[in-house]
Amino acid sequence: MKRRDFITLLGGAAAAWPSAARAQQPAMPVVGFLGAQTPELFVGRLRMFRQGLSESGYIEGRNVAVEYRWAQGQDDRLPALAADLVHRQVAVIATSSTSSAVAAKTATKTIPIVFAVSSDPVQLGLVESLNRPGGNVTGSTNMGVEAGAKRLELLHELLPAAKVMAFLIHPANPGVESQLNDHETAARMLGLQLHVLRASTEGDIDSAFANLTQLGVEALVIGPDSFFNTRSQQLATLALRYRMPAIYNDQPFAAAGGLMGYGASITDQYRLVGLYTGRILKGEKPADLPVQQSTKVDLFLNLKTAKALGLEVPPTLLARADEVIE
Repeated sequence: MKRRDFITLLGGAAAAWPSAARAQQPAMPVVGFLGAQTPELFVGRLRMFRQGLSESGYIEGRNVAVEYRWAQGQDDRLPALAADLVHRQVAVIATSSTSSAVAAKTATKTIPIVFAVSSDPVQLGLVESLNRPGGNVTGSTNMGVEAGAKRLELLHELLPAAKVMAFLIHPANPGVESQLNDHETAARMLGLQLHVLRASTEGDIDSAFANLTQLGVEALVIGPDSFFNTRSQQLATLALRYRMPAIYNDQPFAAAGGLMGYGASITDQYRLVGLYTGRILKGEKPADLPVQQSTKVDLFLNLKTAKALGLEVPPTLLARADEVIE
């Protein structure tokens, strides 16, 4: 071989080395995030989800990609969105609600799923038990359902003379039966008459509030649901229009003008979802990761709304608030 030909051959081989090296690098894993609401409502939760991922060694955009699917508060869109992630063959599906977790599990029995729910995942059929989930699903649960009875108690503490209250639910919520049992039991213990109202559309919400006066309702509990989460402004506006003391499970409702918000703190729950997602990417199995239970709850009070409704907030209740909106 001539010297010139040898040098040319060597140079061509050297030029091919970077391409060969790139071809040998493992493909970046892709995580699917199935959100029941909107990305605007999930800014804080996604921040904690990414923190959990980073704690397990994964940085979005650097060594892991995340495909987001948002149902915009319309749970009937979740099955198709879940199926799309399965078709995309993502490595893990992280879910944001009870409805999205159920949709994901229905869509796949093999792709690992990490959920954040407010109901009992055993009763929902997501896992076999909390300590030994089995199958392809694990995650975290909070005290969302258990906090329901406490919401009724908080309204009773604020309005001790009230005898008639209402509970607004989204009937398509997979955990609605547990919510109903929880609230009806609490109402009996407090000596309250509880009317159950149902809403599946924005028009239903308007109709439900219009019925409150006819029913003689003195206070309202709104059941936790992604459908209601995306309509905090509508709910708060209607509560003020009908001068109805109302409580929901999150801060945005109180910030929008609702009287109170009381529910599980989401910080640790979504950090854990990210952490579990990363651990599964590293090879751990959902069946071996026990469901974590978050117990911290937050209370939000809107004093401006209380004054508008002519309510005097007891000092003991005020002292327990994590955030007071004035």
